[in-house]
Amino acid sequence: MNLKNHSSYIYLHGFASSPDSLKAKYFRDRFSSLGIDLKTPDLNQNNFSGLTLTRQLQQIETEFLQTPSSPSADKVKQLGGVTIIGSSFGGLTAAWLTQRQLSVKQIVLLAPAFDFISHWLPLLGQQQLEKWQCEKYLPVYHYGEQRYLPLNYQFVADMAQYPEEKLIRSVPTLILHGKHDTIIPIQASRNFAANRPWVQLIELEDDHSLGNVLAEIWEAIQKFCQFKN
Repeated sequence: MNLKNHSSYIYLHGFASSPDSLKAKYFRDRFSSLGIDLKTPDLNQNNFSGLTLTRQLQQIETEFLQTPSSPSADKVKQLGGVTIIGSSFGGLTAAWLTQRQLSVKQIVLLAPAFDFISHWLPLLGQQQLEKWQCEKYLPVYHYGEQRYLPLNYQFVADMAQYPEEKLIRSVPTLILHGKHDTIIPIQASRNFAANRPWVQLIELEDDHSLGNVLAEIWEAIQKFCQFKN
């Protein structure tokens, strides 16, 4: 935890990604240049097959946020709370952590995976979806591992617990989303921001990876977090 900035900063990588992704490395380096230790947990937990949103939430709460009454959480609150930066499915995770944990004071969402299931499942097709449900596992290309790994159907079933209309806690939220995103269309972020006045949406000229606009994103994050040069 960085006492100099009186806050804790966490980066959550995306679906089928890792802490060694381009964005994770870039932001770790940028935060390090400011003397801040950016935490980048591995959400795969050496078991991508068992991935669910619930598991990701529990992992971050256990490792960094604890329960509201714990000494660790009290210390975080005294120091100024937690800022979470989340990419894609990590962004959706960050949004739910904000709803569940009062120690989260602000979030930055990079192409957040709002309406993830409704965008992703149609790409699979009905036949493959039914096969997945029947056989329980679907081979998914994991960009971090650079190979296909089986994902349990529980990933889909678990998402039913998380209707996004329940994301109503008003904390400062910055969303950066590419206009040419074909994985999670930018309209998902526009819809999310439309009736939440605490959300600022910046639209960028890039796709889902946001790999071409990292400098722009970092500039926006510094302004949002009010870092002093």
